Amino acid sequence: MRYALPDVLIQPLVQSALREDLGRRGDITSEATIDSQQNTELHIIARESGIVCGVQLARLAFALMNPDIEFTAQLQDGDALSKGSIIASIRGNARAILSAERTALNFLTHLSGIATTTHELQSSISHTAAKITCTRKTIPGLRDVQKYAVRVGGGRNHRMGLDDAILIKDNHIALAGGDIIQTIQRAKAYAGHLIPVEVEVDTLEQLEQVLQEGVSLVLLDNMSLEQLRTAVAMCQGKAQTEASGGITPETAPSVAETGVDFLALGYVTHSARYLDIGLDYV
Repeated sequence: MRYALPDVLIQPLVQSALREDLGRRGDITSEATIDSQQNTELHIIARESGIVCGVQLARLAFALMNPDIEFTAQLQDGDALSKGSIIASIRGNARAILSAERTALNFLTHLSGIATTTHELQSSISHTAAKITCTRKTIPGLRDVQKYAVRVGGGRNHRMGLDDAILIKDNHIALAGGDIIQTIQRAKAYAGHLIPVEVEVDTLEQLEQVLQEGVSLVLLDNMSLEQLRTAVAMCQGKAQTEASGGITPETAPSVAETGVDFLALGYVTHSARYLDIGLDYV
């Protein structure tokens, strides 16, 4: 499997989603209308093109409802979809399949949407060396799988959490006394040799100060294209560059063409559309 998350990581998430949907009495519609012993076969089918993501979570949703359900994946996370593509076939107890349907599809449509959006953005800047990265602007409880979907779509992850790396922003500098150099020095002394230090800068004057002190990466926040080009030239051989602030699918190519190493987009997790995927009885 090209992309995968361990079941031990995603099972609690799927269980929580199923519990939320089943409520206090379970799927009373299926219980009221379908014989308890009835078996069936249904197919998860893409209704538009994109990149599939969330197959493992869908499999777990059905397995947790009934371990005897047979889930046969035709496609794996990262595979391209076209309209009508069969992602998986599900055979087994009809009630259990219908009870897990919405949970399975919620994960598939959401994560495939993120993977597809990321893939489209990365493709739009493929004529440059820049890489799309996500941010911490994720839905609480879903960060691991949302950031996984970004990787499946060909993007990269910024910090998974506050403990990954040191990212000094304007509020840190202000509350640390207002001196950007002293703030960086304190951070580097704390970090040791294994934790990278990144600093957010709003102006080229700030950038010049930061480069004199030395950091791993600079976050160029809400800079114009002209400022970004100048900043990239200033950082050559000194620090990697990451553009951030209001970048959209429409502006991403021009930002990437400035020569920055990374484009940080909260868009790929907080504004990605759902991909249309359904469970059909054929």
